[in-house]
Amino acid sequence: MYLQSNTLKKVFKATHMVDDSRHTVMACKVIDTAQAPRDYLTKFLPRELDVLIRVNHPHIVHVSNIFQRRAKYFIFLRFAENGDLLDFLTQNGAIPESQCRLWMRQILSGINYIHTLNIAHRDLKCENILITANYNVKITDFGFARNVRQRDRDLLSETYCGSLSYAAPEVLKGVPYLPKLADMWSIGIIMYTMLNKALPFNETSVKKLYEKQATEESQKKEMGYFEEESEVERLAELRRKGRGKEGLKILKNTDSSFGKSQHLFDEKE
Repeated sequence: MYLQSNTLKKVFKATHMVDDSRHTVMACKVIDTAQAPRDYLTKFLPRELDVLIRVNHPHIVHVSNIFQRRAKYFIFLRFAENGDLLDFLTQNGAIPESQCRLWMRQILSGINYIHTLNIAHRDLKCENILITANYNVKITDFGFARNVRQRDRDLLSETYCGSLSYAAPEVLKGVPYLPKLADMWSIGIIMYTMLNKALPFNETSVKKLYEKQATEESQKKEMGYFEEESEVERLAELRRKGRGKEGLKILKNTDSSFGKSQHLFDEKE
């Protein structure tokens, strides 16, 4: 069963048979590198695999196994029963402030963890926030992640990463930027979207989007009531339209039986 698909990657719903009477539902991300561009093979894929092997946090999606067989990589992840945040907003509307506060704390906890490891995500958006059966959130998709510190100094990024509507002004401007700060901008966009079921900036032109971000008057105007069709629904519709053991190499292997999603914060707030 397909969960998500693009040119290089497909995500399947899979079942891990623990024994004859027990099984665990998982997501399996299959990356086919046979037709992948050189930049992806030499930069982005090695970075993603390195990050997935290193991270372990309650609010980052748990990766239990990574296998390689010839040109394909198989990454087994925790299955998110309630889909991603974009689908949740489309189906349920804006998030109440109390729930938004809980989810924002969980997202910030996960991002603080990877930033402490000097890793930046660089593609934070609603589609990359997964929701478990217990309504906790997990950050996923580290395809653009990278180390951002070397020899006691912060490294600037020059690569345009992520999605247009979530990109920080310096990313849109095309100047070298600090990836951790760009992550924080994207988190702010996610919070606004949760509370309003609409993006604060909905321009499709990079130039116009940058001008709106940089103009305080435009920002204030965007904070008003949205009469037009929800931008979240438009993005969801666009995404829907887009959507043997020989040679097997084990890159990561942990216990793949998962307990319930962990709470870091009191949900009664």
